Amino acid sequence: MKSIQETLPTTYGKYTEKIIQMGEGNFLRAFADWMTDLSNEQGNFNGSILLCQPIAFNAQMCQKFEQQNGAYTLIMRGIDENGKPAEMIRPITSVSRCINVYENFDEFLKAARNPELKVCISNTTEAGIAYKEGDKLTDTPPASFPAKMTVFLYERYQTFDGAKDKGLLFLPVELIDYNGTELRKLILRYSQEWQLPQAFIQWVQEHNFFTNTLVDRIVTGYPKTEVAALEEKLGYKDELMVTSELFNLWVIEGKKEWADIFPIHKTKAHVIWTDDVRPYKMRKVRILNGGHTATVLAAYLAGHDIVLDFMNDPVFVKYLDKLLFEEVIATLDLPEEELKDFANAVKARFANPYIKHRLLDISLNSCSKFTARCLPSLTEYYRRKGTLPQVLSFSLAAFIKFYQGELKDGKYIGRRFDGSEYEIRDDQAVLDFFAQVWKETDMRQLAEKVLSSHVLWPQPPAELPDLVEKVAFYLTKMQTHSVKEVVAELVK
Repeated sequence: MKSIQETLPTTYGKYTEKIIQMGEGNFLRAFADWMTDLSNEQGNFNGSILLCQPIAFNAQMCQKFEQQNGAYTLIMRGIDENGKPAEMIRPITSVSRCINVYENFDEFLKAARNPELKVCISNTTEAGIAYKEGDKLTDTPPASFPAKMTVFLYERYQTFDGAKDKGLLFLPVELIDYNGTELRKLILRYSQEWQLPQAFIQWVQEHNFFTNTLVDRIVTGYPKTEVAALEEKLGYKDELMVTSELFNLWVIEGKKEWADIFPIHKTKAHVIWTDDVRPYKMRKVRILNGGHTATVLAAYLAGHDIVLDFMNDPVFVKYLDKLLFEEVIATLDLPEEELKDFANAVKARFANPYIKHRLLDISLNSCSKFTARCLPSLTEYYRRKGTLPQVLSFSLAAFIKFYQGELKDGKYIGRRFDGSEYEIRDDQAVLDFFAQVWKETDMRQLAEKVLSSHVLWPQPPAELPDLVEKVAFYLTKMQTHSVKEVVAELVK
């Protein structure tokens, strides 16, 4: 079988490098690099991507990119607009090359001197945008990502004598709040600590554009178990193949005129430029993440093992519909039709037959997840409606029921209605609390203790009128009835 470099022309990889990308992992290659490829295809961007490995290990990735001339295949799979399973295959040829910053720092600095460079995209993990004491301008390279970019920008500033049009558009996708604002803050901090010229600091502030972003796409990575069949279908070998869902969303908070620097919003990719990313983040957290957290624990207790299982169960589909369309959407302020479209997209993503997402994996650290994703919807619903939401209240009871267990051989073990056991994984303080509180046999007292706990909740919800009684009611029912029976009665 031929290799990918023998089969695919690297049309877009031959363009001038206009993007420096800090991070060569699966997510960016299935997301930002795909969007770049689409924009190149339309003739709107005409630029290639220089990938940089921002950490010292995994040198093999750059070697693979060199062997394959930067080309790889993206396979997107999911439920299409007609509700049918669909697969889309896209060769990506917008990557020009890959360098390891630790092995080839000179090439990294050379990229800073490229007059055509326009954009910096980064995904250096949640811990990447952070300050590291001891980083210096003379390090080759400094350890932290913000320090690396300070060195990079200073090299660029000196090369072009502070030209206004040589600043960069920064699109960080690290999963922290205000990722662009934090990156800018740290670059300025290093600039001050290193006593760089005030004129450079002013150039960073005025002529480099830092956006805050929200990204959303499930990327399942290299398809180890399917490689042979997929390569047979493609007709070539590809060691950088990556798989993802069909859904994609990139919300970018920044000035609208910045969008023309990197016009991916003109492609079929779902890109939103906005002056406030917060409503979109809340939408994602409450509908997508909250939909997961409020459903998976009950679904697991009801006997399901993966997300697709409960999406094939009519009872849980009704549960999810009631949760999202009647309760969660009522707590949000974006246009209702837009919220409904997003909720329907979430349902289609949950029903993706190509992704086997285990409920026990999603259950990890459910206490903090429920606090961030579900409790705000529950309390906001009560504030707006003056009554408790049924499904969200039940999901709180299901969360408590899921944490009913006992310590065995250093693990905290729960038991489903059919007697099968499972490990409950969370912070030790949370597990210790539940191990103690589940010695209580009166469900009213148990609900009171859980909902009043400062171990579990920054702001305990016990004072929300009737919530303790509502949760105790559901807990009592789940002591004698299967969770499936309780859910069926809830949504009938």
